[in-house]
Amino acid sequence: MKELYIYNSISGKKEKFQPIQDGHVGMYVCGPTVYSNVHLGNVRTFMSFDLVFRYLKHLDYKVRYVRNITDAGHLENDADEGEDRIAKKAKLEKIEPMEVVQRYTVDFHQILNKFNFLPPSIEPTATGHIIEQIEMIKEIIKNDFAYEVNGSIYFDVLKFNSKNKYGKLSKRNIEDLIHNTRSLDGQSDKKNPQDFALWKKADSQHIMRWPSPWGDGFPGWHLECTAMSTKYLGKRFDIHGGGMDLKFPHHECEIAQSEACHGNNPVNIWMHANMLTLNGQKMAKSTGNYILPNDFFTGNSDHLTKKYSASVVRFFILQAHYRSVLDFSNNALLASEKGYNKLMDSINSLPNLVTHKESSGFDLELWIKDCYKAMNDDFNSPILIAELFSVVKFINQVKDGLAKISANDLKSLIHYINIFVFDILGLKNDIDEGTEFEGKLKETVDLLINMRAEARLNKDFDLSDKIRDRLTEIGIQLKDEKGGTTFSIEKL
Repeated sequence: MKELYIYNSISGKKEKFQPIQDGHVGMYVCGPTVYSNVHLGNVRTFMSFDLVFRYLKHLDYKVRYVRNITDAGHLENDADEGEDRIAKKAKLEKIEPMEVVQRYTVDFHQILNKFNFLPPSIEPTATGHIIEQIEMIKEIIKNDFAYEVNGSIYFDVLKFNSKNKYGKLSKRNIEDLIHNTRSLDGQSDKKNPQDFALWKKADSQHIMRWPSPWGDGFPGWHLECTAMSTKYLGKRFDIHGGGMDLKFPHHECEIAQSEACHGNNPVNIWMHANMLTLNGQKMAKSTGNYILPNDFFTGNSDHLTKKYSASVVRFFILQAHYRSVLDFSNNALLASEKGYNKLMDSINSLPNLVTHKESSGFDLELWIKDCYKAMNDDFNSPILIAELFSVVKFINQVKDGLAKISANDLKSLIHYINIFVFDILGLKNDIDEGTEFEGKLKETVDLLINMRAEARLNKDFDLSDKIRDRLTEIGIQLKDEKGGTTFSIEKL
């Protein structure tokens, strides 16, 4: 019906999407490491793939979307050394690691629900697939691409590279990696600095540990995703996604592990969502430069002048293409809120439009094609949103009597605008929820302003002053200007 093109990170170009199995799509996305609250940068990545999931489903594909929970094995700074992030948090709070996992998994789900995410088809955990990971390590050892040292298993990158190509996704040459890596100081068990852990021996203080043929230990972070994607999607599947920061080393290691174990390239299309920055810097928990999603709902942040609904934030994020860097600012969010409200106001007005025998002033069929053209061009949500505002302009022209719409076209417009706005972009009509109170508040204050104006006209200055002073007491400031009286609400 419609040809979908997706940018493939491994080829560096857009490719026509052709699923391995007709009518079916297998998609794996690297999920969160649940040791702290999910931040907005994480939300942006998962929102990108929620958009992909929604559109593929709309195109009538049967999609198996797997997004994992990393609840063990992810060490500090994405390295092979240091503490497990979850175990470290458990020690700090003097609770069980699985209490940490439960707390932040619940937080992750609650936040994504607020942003109206569709749940994945399968959400496996790393700790629930230890057996699969051990079996995969055995196979990699059997194929002579891994070695054991003191109860830990490492992937031999140089040996793999001699027969395959390590670095094909991130476009890195092994020679450059060797040149830019410091010499071993004698304290590491690795043969080469580029090697990475498939299994780490647990010392006596390590809380999270499992028995294995090599002794008690825990899996490497890279291995977990390879084992889970293989189990649920097979040795080769359609799409693998994640944040741009995972391209190297995480996704590069996934490719190497799969090829070393199964002898084939595991993924047809690699997709990477770009960063959300704050004040021009990467948003990350590790640096403290981040904002939590709940801050938007309360407005309690130095970066915000007010609170925002989840749909406004979602609209703001989708106004940028998933492969572009999106920099957060309060002014940009205010502009997005205005655009979002304008869009929802137009949608809410559709049932009340006056219809005519024929439409004029707008080519509805061409608009529908252009909306699909945007989504078929690597899920180009900002172009789709631009198309939505072209129809908003037409709706306003119909309301003003400058254009006409037939009953059949109105029915078609309502159908497709619901598809693009609610089914595909995943927005909710929060005009009926979060902003309804603000709308009623404005109406109430406007009523009091009119009563005050009438009192002044009747020279009832006591009542006029009483209305102004009472509003001031509750944080609503009136400002008398030449064109009338306006008001502002004092931020608490």
